[in-house]
Amino acid sequence: MNEQESGKRAAGAPATIYDIAKLAGVNPSTVSRALTTPGRISAKTEEKIRAAAAELNYRVNPFARALPTGRTRLLAVTIADITNPVFFDVVRGAEQVAGEAGYTLVIAESQESSTNEASALERILPMVDGVILATTRLSDDEIRAINSDKPVILMNRVVDGVENVVPDTESGISEAMQHLASLGHKQIAFLGGPSASWMNGKRWESIVRQALELGVSAVEIGPNPPTLEAGRAALDRVRVSGVTAVIAYNDLMAIGLLQAATDAGIRVPDDLSIVGFDNSFGSDFTSPGLTTVRQPLLELGSQAVRNMLAGLDASDAGVETPLSTDSLRTSLVVRGSTGQARTR
Repeated sequence: MNEQESGKRAAGAPATIYDIAKLAGVNPSTVSRALTTPGRISAKTEEKIRAAAAELNYRVNPFARALPTGRTRLLAVTIADITNPVFFDVVRGAEQVAGEAGYTLVIAESQESSTNEASALERILPMVDGVILATTRLSDDEIRAINSDKPVILMNRVVDGVENVVPDTESGISEAMQHLASLGHKQIAFLGGPSASWMNGKRWESIVRQALELGVSAVEIGPNPPTLEAGRAALDRVRVSGVTAVIAYNDLMAIGLLQAATDAGIRVPDDLSIVGFDNSFGSDFTSPGLTTVRQPLLELGSQAVRNMLAGLDASDAGVETPLSTDSLRTSLVVRGSTGQARTR
């Protein structure tokens, strides 16, 4: 006679729906309906079942639940660098929406490596209902292959046939370039990020378009790792370029450049104006505070999860959903790191 048939639970063993059914005086199938699809039984019975579950410290096993439903209620989010503060609000926004819907996020870090990212996804994919690629370094074909297995939402990247959430970088870069031009800057550098970053290329393209419209020159210094150390290491190349202003790929690089300039006796913004990108946590901690292009980071994370859940629900209902091309506006936040261009 097995444990279920005897009605006894081994000491220390986790509670099951059969234990809850015995304590509540109902059938196991009634317990299952109460815990997985609330509202299908009377409120009084459901309350009794939930009280019994709480008394037994019952926890739902997402993998056991996935057997009949096909859902684990887990979503994967891949990020390039867990130490980069740009992801604080992205993950917070995603977590808020996921939690409200009864989902849990699984975070994987690639450390800017497509190989690491692919390996992590290979391990995670069987366990999750969908994948949000926040800063992927995978190729288009690799992304499509994942999307054919599990739903994918791309963030800051566009791949044909894959749903995406991409901010409108043109608006923020336009404001940044016009701001610098209004301060008399004629030579502006873009301190580029990783060559594998799709968004890096889009930002440089936007800077070039704005430079042509404003009649100023623009030069790209890169590619570079998107780190504080890379920003510091770029100072000599910035000085040799002869520019009076720099727009960095992200805030970390901008802060690194600002620190290195200060250490070298270069005054910011008197000798060199610096603009970051993201308005991430800590961008206003510098001295002077960092002028930066604000990305709607919280909104990016929350929108990505909303799109994922909408797609999953539509799939369950057997309907096709058009691909979303949500465009979220960026804008310039002016602080003390930009000023009038130096006179030669």
